[in-house]
Amino acid sequence: MKAKRISAVTLFVKDMKISTEFYSKIPGFRLVFGGTSSEFTTFEIGEKNKMHLNLELKKDKKKTDFGRIIFHVDDVDEFYNLLKNDDYISNLAVFENKPNDATWGERFFHIRDPDKYQLSFAMPLDINEIN
Repeated sequence: MKAKRISAVTLFVKDMKISTEFYSKIPGFRLVFGGTSSEFTTFEIGEKNKMHLNLELKKDKKKTDFGRIIFHVDDVDEFYNLLKNDDYISNLAVFENKPNDATWGERFFHIRDPDKYQLSFAMPLDINEIN
């Protein structure tokens, strides 16, 4: 069991309209979810090995995170248990949630690394899309 690839990077943005319009102008960025009036927007990049740039509206003005990195794995529940049962990782990481299904079609969980960066481990609910 291992992480397969970076699926996406999520950036926290102050103004979704401006950010969505900005990224829409970059060649190769295709809007696939959300939009200018959404709180969460996804751009797809690439043809065969697609990656994603997510924009999430920053609601907490004090939050200093850049966002999160999302890694795809074969089986989120198995990966969660692997990390949770690893003494070294479980003592250093903060597990923010157990695996759950998201409206955008992935099963995921978040952890914080020792420097408090948020890492997300996910798999498409349609397992055939992971490759």
